[in-house]
Amino acid sequence: MTSKTLHDPSASAGDIAKYALALLLAVAGLVAFYWFDGQWPTGVRVLVLVAGLAAGAFAFMATSKGAEAREFLAESRFELRKVVWPTRQETTRTMWVVIAVVILMSLMLAGMDLVIQAAVKWLLGNG
Repeated sequence: MTSKTLHDPSASAGDIAKYALALLLAVAGLVAFYWFDGQWPTGVRVLVLVAGLAAGAFAFMATSKGAEAREFLAESRFELRKVVWPTRQETTRTMWVVIAVVILMSLMLAGMDLVIQAAVKWLLGNG
């Protein structure tokens, strides 16, 4: 990660306008999706919704917060390349251990439930 820890908390007027545009475009796509229900085919409505959301995301990415988000995603991808992923065999073995532990814990909890149920019935005089 980078050492940039101090960020300017204030947004410029241009950024605020871009935020408003991004929100307006996303909401416009959503409104068009529901407004034209029954008038336009569903595929067209979905395309309008996706286009509105994409245009809103594009407008957001032009802001300073969008630049920070792009930088974060780039750094995340870089860090993800460093991850050592388990092999298929290790994953399969771990899966079987998890399944066995879940079954064992389920049986233990069921046994405890039966004991507590029997004790409550005995205390209430119903058993």
